[in-house]
Amino acid sequence: MKRMLINATQPEERRLAIVDGQKLLDYEIEIEGREQRKGNIYKAVVTRVEPSLEACFVDYGEDRHGFLPFKEISRSYFTPGVSPNQARINEVIKEGQELLVQVEKEERGNKGAALTTFVSLAGRYVVLMPNNPRGGGVSRRIEGEDRAELKEAMDQLEYPNGMSIIARTAGIGRTAPELQWDLNYLLKLWNAIDGAAKGGKGAFLIYQESSLVIRAIRDYFNNDIGDILIDTDDIYEQAQQFMAHVMPEHAARVKRYRDDAALFSRFQIEHQIESAYARTVQLPSGGAIVIDHTEALVSVDVNSARAIKGGDIEETATRTNLEAADEVARQMRLRDLGGLIVIDFIDMEESKNRREVENRLRDALRQDRARVQFGTISKFGLMEMSRQRLKPALSEGSSIPCPRCGGSGHIRDTESSALQILRIIQEESMKDNTAAVHCQVPVEVASFLLNEKRTEIAKIELKQRVAVLMVPNKTLETPNYRLERLKHDDPRLDHIEASYKLAEEVEDPTAVTRRSQEPTNKQTPVIKGVLPDAPAPVAEARPEGAARPLRAG
Repeated sequence: MKRMLINATQPEERRLAIVDGQKLLDYEIEIEGREQRKGNIYKAVVTRVEPSLEACFVDYGEDRHGFLPFKEISRSYFTPGVSPNQARINEVIKEGQELLVQVEKEERGNKGAALTTFVSLAGRYVVLMPNNPRGGGVSRRIEGEDRAELKEAMDQLEYPNGMSIIARTAGIGRTAPELQWDLNYLLKLWNAIDGAAKGGKGAFLIYQESSLVIRAIRDYFNNDIGDILIDTDDIYEQAQQFMAHVMPEHAARVKRYRDDAALFSRFQIEHQIESAYARTVQLPSGGAIVIDHTEALVSVDVNSARAIKGGDIEETATRTNLEAADEVARQMRLRDLGGLIVIDFIDMEESKNRREVENRLRDALRQDRARVQFGTISKFGLMEMSRQRLKPALSEGSSIPCPRCGGSGHIRDTESSALQILRIIQEESMKDNTAAVHCQVPVEVASFLLNEKRTEIAKIELKQRVAVLMVPNKTLETPNYRLERLKHDDPRLDHIEASYKLAEEVEDPTAVTRRSQEPTNKQTPVIKGVLPDAPAPVAEARPEGAARPLRAG
């Protein structure tokens, strides 16, 4: 039986896991003070229009400005009298203009958040797009009879002109009154958002996407999930209240977990969660997959490692690749890997084996909520795929780049680092008007330079007529160093302190976490506590044999 587990015993992190027996299927984490912005709705002000990028930058009340592409701007914001078909962005959008925007992609690294003016509000069964009349339809995951039945129910729904709706997969088997109830709540929410936007000036947060527990039940819950187990009272109350409003027939599935054993330990999934943070993941038959993030893509390498169960090399390769296909699909969900992903499978000679691996991966990806596109295995054994980024990758929220290697995984050794610094000292000392070169270096580098390379430093001082001051700094580690060139008119040359006093204290970046700094979401939403006007209509029982399972959208 599948279960939804929500662990909130540590206030800094709230965690959600979907398990089947003791196998972890899906995982999500919400960090205190770093709640996601995706889905939030803001009043924003255009600060810069960039025709070369066909986009504009907007202030939406957060530290970094957001990026709004031209194609994501509704025509209702265009300057009147300009033909929208041939217009350029600087002709129809002006600096200082106020817009209503929604966050479509979170901030990543140096990139600001990607925004859109085409708002979408997700309910349990439908998604409302209040200012996009051409965006309606039925989720592409719904096929056959279910699609026709859902279209028929949607045709009976009432909503204002100029809006559109999309039916989610959770709407399969739901009646028109149930869909209408969900739609009415979204219309009420939109009216509150629209009113708040018209009533305020400047940039501010209007509506914040739901908390982890509400999002989890709305997006992940389906008929396959037998229990929702929650280990804290406040989160349990939130879940009970939401289920009572939205799915009263399933309210009994929400249960308060009270065992002495920790919730995730009870289902033995802590070590599976740890695998989602590891670079190497072991496969059942002894093989392994190695996952590396690069600037352009995520690379996944499949290694046979200790896999020796096959009768010959082809069988061993195929078996390992099949296991890797299942594990890669699972790790993509757990880590929420997005963008380009390239998998380097072990070479297989026979085309039927390659097709089998492709089919296994295709089947394993069916339960992924993200949109995934992929090709076939190339003659080099590579498979390229693209996965929709639903939220920031797991590693982004819980880790920082290594302060020593900068994320590359390699650093220069002591001697190489010392020789590089010696060459830079030589180069700096040759510049015109140089009186002294002060260099703070790690202790072991200083030891090497002041002993093995003492004569080289003396030669530089004599030849260039400069003073080279080498300061060992115990707070620096290779390959980091600090070098400063002093000119003849520098006032510090008249009052040079003792060299041991020149060593600066370098703060350890690993000692300061982002959580100890200010929270990222500093704004309080204007719209809070919008509830449906009436409880959800109770679903009528279907005739025997006609029931279909629900699937989360």
